[in-house]
Amino acid sequence: MNERLIAACDGAAKGNPGPAAWAYVVADAAGVPQRWQAGPLGHSTNNVGELTALEQLLVATDPAVPLEVRLDSTYTRDAVTKWLVGWKRNGWKTAAGKPVANQALIQHIDALLEGRDVTFVYVPAHQVNGDPLNAIADKAASDAARRQEAAGGTGADLPEPEPARTSPSRGARAASSAGSKPKRASSGGSRTLSARFAGTCPCTRPYAKGDTITKVGGSWGHPECAGAHA
Repeated sequence: MNERLIAACDGAAKGNPGPAAWAYVVADAAGVPQRWQAGPLGHSTNNVGELTALEQLLVATDPAVPLEVRLDSTYTRDAVTKWLVGWKRNGWKTAAGKPVANQALIQHIDALLEGRDVTFVYVPAHQVNGDPLNAIADKAASDAARRQEAAGGTGADLPEPEPARTSPSRGARAASSAGSKPKRASSGGSRTLSARFAGTCPCTRPYAKGDTITKVGGSWGHPECAGAHA
């Protein structure tokens, strides 16, 4: 019986959309990192980075070996474990009748998952004493997005994660949303704002001061995440 692998994958976009990248790190069954890889995506979104990271991880690992995937993107996790069945049934349309975002990527991931033993584990990002594999993947993706250069290596030359910062409280995030100022209206009619303060999207990824945000469910977040909650 093949021993399980543990891995983490992450995506990044500086500006969202902006310079983007993907990354993954593969560890042994004990969680010791063995190898990592990161790649640039040009100008793209965080969600594309997250999905591409999972896609590249699945391509780079043996389908016969059980795999535990740690990720901090609820969008990616839910897309492949919850929403996929309904999207297929609806002809790749959301419940609101809109085309599913990032359809080609999700379809390829679905094909790569066929017949595999893959478990998805959500881990919060940027936490003090958080998941170490997620922190490595996050750093690798961030570096690749900023430099727009591919990178990779072994457990001997891992990207060194930056110290985690204390996450803003729920009250602070609410105040940030309330303090945002209108920026423009999109062609679809959804109002977007220029964030006056940093905050956190329902997809769990942060947005920076000055980033364009819109209503995502009952909160505020990245415009490209709105479709996933439609």
